[in-house]
Amino acid sequence: RGERSVMKLVTFFLHGQARLGALLPGEAEQAVVDLNRADGSLPTDMIAFLEAGEAARARAGQVLAAPPPEATYKLADVVLKAPILRPGKIICIGLNYVEHARESRISVPPFPVIFSKYANSVVGHLEPIVIPGAVREPDYEGELAAVIGRRGRRIPEARALEHVAGYLPLNDVSARDWQHRTSQWVIGKTADTFCPMGPALVTADEIPDVQDLWVRTSIGDELLQEGHTSWMIFTVARLIADMSQVMTLEPGDVIATGTPAGVGASRTPPRWLRPGDVVRVEVEKVGLLENPVVAENADD
Repeated sequence: RGERSVMKLVTFFLHGQARLGALLPGEAEQAVVDLNRADGSLPTDMIAFLEAGEAARARAGQVLAAPPPEATYKLADVVLKAPILRPGKIICIGLNYVEHARESRISVPPFPVIFSKYANSVVGHLEPIVIPGAVREPDYEGELAAVIGRRGRRIPEARALEHVAGYLPLNDVSARDWQHRTSQWVIGKTADTFCPMGPALVTADEIPDVQDLWVRTSIGDELLQEGHTSWMIFTVARLIADMSQVMTLEPGDVIATGTPAGVGASRTPPRWLRPGDVVRVEVEKVGLLENPVVAENADD
């Protein structure tokens, strides 16, 4: 288990092909190891790797302890993508911080507020958030996301975190004008590129206490959101236990645990995303996700 404590898993493209990798510790994380090339018994895909469980993680730990040079690449020579390219489920939690509920002028919910995003919205670190021409009120929402590593249904809260493979920063980009056209939020949440995540999936054992992390969102030198996961209304364990009463959670499912106060819609005047912005979502101990904002090309 000690070998797993430094594992930051990534998906990268090399020669146009998606590969499963791990950032190499001790190299200022500027190198990545192709896990399958280093050990042919390991999968090339993140979800397959998570499904393979503890044995695959142990083999990956052995690879990282003595990475073969032919399977090691400079990070600058590959293209990082979202760690999970097409999650089976992207489950999002609304209004999970008291101050965010208040700034949204909505009462604190008695149960988790759950909505979804789809795989079309997924992009990775440094990939652009593309604002559709039809969207006038694009907003940021920096969040901690948990990734399921073990299949489960009716999971007890006391054991819920055992089902988590790891964590990553996520930006629940939202088109507020579309979100609030109806009582159902999904259309405003799942535009193409509106779910940046990454850069790496940090294994759960690297995070001593998931309810003791700072979450910050900034654009340029302006800090827009700063929240602490201890301020969540429903803990990560409670969220997993609750939703697993009615749905099966599977390896690779992503749970975005809600955003703290400070979203653009609640500012005076509102602070919408603009082409040229670079949005940074930083989760303590988990990583820094950065995405430029661009306008959609009318010819796309």
